[in-house]
Amino acid sequence: MATNTTEKERYSDEDLAEFKAIIQGKIDSANKQLEMYKSAYMNDSSNGTDDTSPTFKAFDEGSETMSKEANSQLAIRQEKFIRDLKSAMIRIENKTYGICRVTGKLIKKERLKLVPHATLSIEAKNLQK
Repeated sequence: MATNTTEKERYSDEDLAEFKAIIQGKIDSANKQLEMYKSAYMNDSSNGTDDTSPTFKAFDEGSETMSKEANSQLAIRQEKFIRDLKSAMIRIENKTYGICRVTGKLIKKERLKLVPHATLSIEAKNLQK
């Protein structure tokens, strides 16, 4: 890797292949999780409270509504996460993956392994505060 910061740096094809595998694994896992959220959201089966007191039924229906809203929010966040991961895959194909969009410097490998869809280095992230 060149030490001259004026020269455009990028990760090697081998590094990009490693990141691609990590991201594909996360996409697969995220898609499974999304399906679970969606099926939980779509599941409107009764919990068998039809024959219980109206008070308990009201509590149960309120809980079911909250659960559906929570699952809906989780599904929306998961869809955004998947979009971000797919965008990272495009950056890998373009060989621009891992380059901070603010500083133009390489994002550290450790950060990318933890947050593979990151587009900002820690330095740039701290500047946003």
